[in-house]
Amino acid sequence: MKIKIAFYKGGREWQHKIIRWWTKSIYSHVELIMPDNYTWISISPFLESKVAKRIKTDFDLENWDFVSIDITEKQHNSLISFYNQTEGSNYDWIGMLLSQLTPFKIKSKHKWYCSEWITHALVLCGILSWQNVKIYDKINMRPSDLYQIVENYTSDDAESDDMI
Repeated sequence: MKIKIAFYKGGREWQHKIIRWWTKSIYSHVELIMPDNYTWISISPFLESKVAKRIKTDFDLENWDFVSIDITEKQHNSLISFYNQTEGSNYDWIGMLLSQLTPFKIKSKHKWYCSEWITHALVLCGILSWQNVKIYDKINMRPSDLYQIVENYTSDDAESDDMI
């Protein structure tokens, strides 16, 4: 069974341009695609600003980069459980902005931003190993940081069965 992490590099809107400029990244957003390939889960400051899933069938492939990861049934069930526990959580504007402006990790309890939520989901569900991802040591988790982590994971996975 596979999940995909979808990294958004499109968007000519000013919000996407500011995020890409501020984070020095080609990506402004990231979403988790469940094994059915239609259910996308994330939190976006531009939509409802809440952790939510939606069915997505119409999107421009050129605006997205995708990384596929093999998962077990147990990991899939853990993802569903993590989603159920965090569904409806708000976007962490304060934490995201203050973490960018200070050398400290500022995290509001029960609030997230897209790449942070997905990183925690992957680590807490045992898909990525916390020892190698070291989310506790990151001040912020930009979409480009998550891309590097999962890209390295899939490269390492081709050579080894070990988790990150």
